[in-house]
Amino acid sequence: MKNEEFTRYSRQIFMDEIGIEGQKQILSAKVLVVGAGGLGSPVIQYLAAAGVGKIGVADFDEVEIHNLNRQIIHIENSVGTSKVDSAQNFVQNINSNVEFIGFKSKITLENANSILKEFDVIVDASDNFATRYLLNDTCVQLKKSLVYGSILGFEGQVAVFNYQGSKNLRDIFPDCPETALDCDKNGVLGALPGIVGSFMAMNTLKIICKLPVKTNQLLIIDTLNWNFTQVDF
Repeated sequence: MKNEEFTRYSRQIFMDEIGIEGQKQILSAKVLVVGAGGLGSPVIQYLAAAGVGKIGVADFDEVEIHNLNRQIIHIENSVGTSKVDSAQNFVQNINSNVEFIGFKSKITLENANSILKEFDVIVDASDNFATRYLLNDTCVQLKKSLVYGSILGFEGQVAVFNYQGSKNLRDIFPDCPETALDCDKNGVLGALPGIVGSFMAMNTLKIICKLPVKTNQLLIIDTLNWNFTQVDF
């Protein structure tokens, strides 16, 4: 490892659970983040800062002014531009050594396999169940680990699916919940995605470094009442 790399990542390397070998794994890891919005923003931020070698970001939207209360990698000057381009600018500014791969298209049944197969870990930072099921089913097919998160109002959910033979999204949600809501119509307090996205980034880094992660369990984070509930499935 170069001296510059050691210095940059020293606070991670000093941890017995990471060390130089763990940091090398981070530097060689390839992670795809689907969604560069509220959840994707903190995930992208912390993965880039940690030194993940290759970060792919898939999002077909443009930055809008109402995104800025929670989508912290985007700025006022980004409004009207592609979220992927905005994410790339952010990553290059925080860590120019990271290889950024942008996908300015929707993940579909036709392209999911070809896009996901190039990455080690998939992070589902999407905002709808159609995409979540597609990512889940593709990860099962490709035997890829999937880090999942969702947010609404004051509540968030986090889980790791399909990791080392663990269960997947359809084991806890066989079908799309009829009461599924989204932030565009029902709102979210801006700090919540930061909390949930940080949990997702932590799970991703632990998977990369082969550290223990909770599987077959959904973590429900209630920030209004400050309750954390673990649901086994």
